[in-house]
Amino acid sequence: MKICVAQTRPVKGDIEANLYCHEQFIETAAAVGTDLIVFPELSITGYEPELVKELATTRDDIRFDVFQRIADAERITIGIGLPILADNGIRISQVYFQPGKLREVYSKMFLHSSEDEYFIRGDRYISLRIGNANIVPAICYELSVVEHAEQAATSGADIYAVSVVEGNIEKAIERLTNVATEYCMTVMMANAVGKTGDYECPGRSSIWSNKGLLVGQLGDSHQEILIFDTDTGEITRREIES
Repeated sequence: MKICVAQTRPVKGDIEANLYCHEQFIETAAAVGTDLIVFPELSITGYEPELVKELATTRDDIRFDVFQRIADAERITIGIGLPILADNGIRISQVYFQPGKLREVYSKMFLHSSEDEYFIRGDRYISLRIGNANIVPAICYELSVVEHAEQAATSGADIYAVSVVEGNIEKAIERLTNVATEYCMTVMMANAVGKTGDYECPGRSSIWSNKGLLVGQLGDSHQEILIFDTDTGEITRREIES
């Protein structure tokens, strides 16, 4: 199968602009037969905790129906980052659009202390099935929580799909190299570029093989996609104009 990380430069609080950008990324990935594309943390809004009350939405927001249409037409699974309303607060979430299925939501279960003022924790792990592969999502701070990767491995994850807004990218790369090596999981990390919230993101979105080998990495300034064919080992890169 072909898996893809999308490296975006989010526009602060502008859902429509970011939605359009996502469409460009997805169409480019789908054109080369990608099965799964994953975007950075809160990719549709930018990482903007102070704005989250006005930006938060629901899994069924009709503005995102376009992603379901693309998923159905192109047979591609799409993971986008959104602040999702819950009964007692707002969650940092990834919404997954799968061909012919209902939307799945994974919400961040382990929050950084700086996020407690704005967000509440998710309450369940999820896994996605694409062909013979089992995919388990993770969001940013969770990559540093040993329990999270252990749970993914115990549940039989083949692919650990990590969405981040990460400034300390060297630490994240080191940690995910260890995850891929220790648990024999293919690991994909989608990071942003440019400033979002208080973070200046240096990109370097990456994919590791299930042997712990860094098979591909993007640069530190451009909007791009990185695609890895888990069967052949082929790597494809495409820069996205905006």
